[in-house]
Amino acid sequence: MAEVQQMTFRRTRAYGASGLVLAVCTVFAWQNATAAQNCDAAATPGVNWQECDKKLLILDGQDLSGANLFGVDFTSTDLRNTNLRAANLEKATLVRASLADSTAKGARFDRIEGYRTDFSRMDAQGAVFASAEMQRSNFQDANLTNVDFTKAELGRAQFPCRRYQWQPLFVCQSRTRGLPRSDVHRADRL
Repeated sequence: MAEVQQMTFRRTRAYGASGLVLAVCTVFAWQNATAAQNCDAAATPGVNWQECDKKLLILDGQDLSGANLFGVDFTSTDLRNTNLRAANLEKATLVRASLADSTAKGARFDRIEGYRTDFSRMDAQGAVFASAEMQRSNFQDANLTNVDFTKAELGRAQFPCRRYQWQPLFVCQSRTRGLPRSDVHRADRL
């Protein structure tokens, strides 16, 4: 009789462990399905589009404040007049995208890929572009007060600065944090 009880106990314990493994797998599958569904979510404040493909879209005038846009591919996307206040765009792809006239106060653009991106007239006060690759990007008339460009690649980028024969390099260097350590020696100057 004791052997039967012991076998029943072992079998119950084995089924319990199998059930736990099944439950854990179900939770992970549900989380992945939920994350995939976020790519179809509407553009709203705080939306989670992490690692989503948003190429060639017109998102003009949308409110993406506080959104998680980590690793999103915005290649050739129209983000003009968009509210990106405190949004996380770390590792996003913004190649040939337009963020003209957008608000990005306190946004994180760390390690973005933004070749030929239009940031003109953007309000980016306190934004971080650390280690970003933004060759040939346009920052004309942008508000870059307290922006961090530490270790950013800015070759041939256009800035809201004026160069006069009597002034060395940029007039705007005093308004940006981290700019002297950035690669700006080939940036276009008007």
